[in-house]
Amino acid sequence: MLRIPKRAWLLTFVSGVLQVLVFPSPALYFLCWIALAPLIVAIVGPASEPVYDARGRQLTSTTLGQGLLLAWVNGVIFYAGTCFWIFHTLHVYGGMSEQVAVLLMVLFLLAAGMHHGVFGLLLAGAMRTRHLGRNRALILVPFFWVTAEILWEQIVGFPWQPLGTAQVDNVPMSRIATWTGVYGLSFEIALLNAALAAAFLLPRERRRMMLAAALGAAAILQLGTLVKPPPSRPTHVATLVQQNIPILEPAQWTYDYYRQTLTDLAAMSAAPPGTSAAQPGLILWPESPSPFFLNDARFREAISVIAQKTHSYVVVGGIGTTPERRPLNSAALIAPDGTWAARYDKIHLVPFGEYVPFQSLFFFVQKITKEAGDFARGTERTVFDVDGYKLGVFICYESVFPDEVRIFALNGAQLFANLSNDEWFGPWGAPAQHLNMVRMRAIENQRWVLRATNTGITVSIDPYGRVISRAPRRVRTTLEAPFGLESDTTFYTRHGDWFAWGCAIISLLALVLRGLRFEKPATGN
Repeated sequence: MLRIPKRAWLLTFVSGVLQVLVFPSPALYFLCWIALAPLIVAIVGPASEPVYDARGRQLTSTTLGQGLLLAWVNGVIFYAGTCFWIFHTLHVYGGMSEQVAVLLMVLFLLAAGMHHGVFGLLLAGAMRTRHLGRNRALILVPFFWVTAEILWEQIVGFPWQPLGTAQVDNVPMSRIATWTGVYGLSFEIALLNAALAAAFLLPRERRRMMLAAALGAAAILQLGTLVKPPPSRPTHVATLVQQNIPILEPAQWTYDYYRQTLTDLAAMSAAPPGTSAAQPGLILWPESPSPFFLNDARFREAISVIAQKTHSYVVVGGIGTTPERRPLNSAALIAPDGTWAARYDKIHLVPFGEYVPFQSLFFFVQKITKEAGDFARGTERTVFDVDGYKLGVFICYESVFPDEVRIFALNGAQLFANLSNDEWFGPWGAPAQHLNMVRMRAIENQRWVLRATNTGITVSIDPYGRVISRAPRRVRTTLEAPFGLESDTTFYTRHGDWFAWGCAIISLLALVLRGLRFEKPATGN
């Protein structure tokens, strides 16, 4: 096996660091146009001395294993720099020792890095395809990248920060997502990175022109962030209650503390502006770490009283139960007359947080959080009927799955609500990362999103993905959140991840068909 040169390792490291800087907290989004290019050059460039075929054409000597290893390390760097908050969750809220938390964190990084590893494996495979060669294989870079993203979402279930999310503030460019979802934006970014990489692989006399063209195109696309469409026109106002409840041990929830907390939150839940007998209001409580059980008579009565006094529909996050008495992470709708009208049960649970996958394999792992239990899954993406319009509620982690959130709009939701508790993440960039993915769901489906969280970031988001109003973090407060109603469905809402799966099919065909193409033997006179 050929040794990977130091140059390739340096390029891999630089690419990993650049990708970290793209996402919150640094949030240097413009770097997305160059962040992948060093990794591509590391894989596409020869791993040792150039190798030539019989016709004198240079071939790559990067093996499948080398491509996989370079990209895998690149992915480990990326996730270490953007998801280091997982250690905080394991240590502080999971009650694990620092040593155990570090060990599990390392295991997570090694697994998560394989997202990039799949991309490296595909690209290295294409480079070793006779009929493609190095330059033609670069055309497949965006297809391979999107393939790695959609496979990571579907197989592993951790689609955290797809590359396209970096352009959530670019209103003109983000219109692509209404057709392709976030993966269309990832494709565009990977394509420009491939062009930039190609510039560095060209002969020196042609490099300057190609480099200028690639950087010029990236600059023009990034200028879209300066385009400001007219403000959206909301027609309603909701009250979002940011509870700011600390994560406590069950024993710390005394009767007096529980009662006082509920009393304080009830006092904050005022009717939104414009509420009247003819137009009921809307009040949202977030997902929270409090023991708010939906079958608790005290809790039900308190929420019913709020709905009646404010003449509002109230949506609350709480713990439901199945007939077998297994817990459910749920959102309930209470009508203005105090009736508990509907309930949505979270379908996509957090692995190792709300359930343990493959329990026989991970018998030594309990839960990331002590409060988490063996939650059951919901079975239907219920849409709430609120005063004649439809509201789709998705809970916390569900927001990172675009093909699932769109189903609420497909089922008739004219407005989205996201109930979340991001306190588990700690004080670093994860809440902002999570928010950007929720904003992308607004863009893909052209829906307003009301995001009620326990400690922030609590916001109102318009169909362009713009934050219209925001509550300060880590305070107990309310936000008067404007919103509107949208009934039209986007192409993405109707057809889902057709683009991403199309990229996966093209990637597969490009690799499989190599075995069906043979060069004609040279003939002499």
